[in-house]
Amino acid sequence: MTNVRALLTAIALISAIAGGAHARLRTEDVAYRQGDAVLEGYLAYDDSFPGPRPGILIAHEWTGLGSYVKGRAEQLARIGLVVFAADIYGKGVRPADRQEAAKISESYLANRPLMRARARAALDELGKNPRVDPKRIAAIGYCFGGAVVLELARSGAPLAGAVTFHGELDTPHPEDDKNIRCKVLSCTGANDPFITQEKVDAFWKEMRDAGVDWQLNVYSGAVHSFTNPDAGNDPSVGAAYNAEADHRSWRAMTDFLDEIFR
Repeated sequence: MTNVRALLTAIALISAIAGGAHARLRTEDVAYRQGDAVLEGYLAYDDSFPGPRPGILIAHEWTGLGSYVKGRAEQLARIGLVVFAADIYGKGVRPADRQEAAKISESYLANRPLMRARARAALDELGKNPRVDPKRIAAIGYCFGGAVVLELARSGAPLAGAVTFHGELDTPHPEDDKNIRCKVLSCTGANDPFITQEKVDAFWKEMRDAGVDWQLNVYSGAVHSFTNPDAGNDPSVGAAYNAEADHRSWRAMTDFLDEIFR
């Protein structure tokens, strides 16, 4: 299979022939390390697909690696990708509430070298998986995770693509944008009070000045966390689910993956 659409076609054929009996989604917690830190990521893949295939690294929201990102990993695995959800915070470090999530995430936003190192450790873990074609790996991130994958790209990591959903766009080191070796897609809400127009404009300038092959999709009416049903349905609080923006951004991502993995 050479692209995402071919993978989708293959799944349809498998389902038609065998009623889905051969679709075997496998998931497992995977312990790995970054320096002295013990991390625990989440691996998802469908073992009915033969041979090395594209890999996806997912970076979690500020709440840490939980059910939402694991569900996204499984969703991608079902279209034939090998997916590894990174653990940026460390094994067992799962914020109990918004206040703790804000404190922990801010510590990484203030320490971009550590953020990059944690992301690179997860990328290396995914890349050594025998099911993965190491030349076809992309990274996607949600909210805080958007900052993670952009910093990974800014470090010069060997990615084919980077995708952010309602992700932080700013960086204290915009000069590092020249190190980006992959294509970039950012999906953001037009009414997001946290990803401000000022940040969007700065990101636009940084990407353009660095000569990056990049795209920016802006969704009308969408605020922060528009892909996550757990964000609720009240946009006035600044974060809420938006089904239309969720579906549009997912389609934009699969088209992007089709392009970079073709």
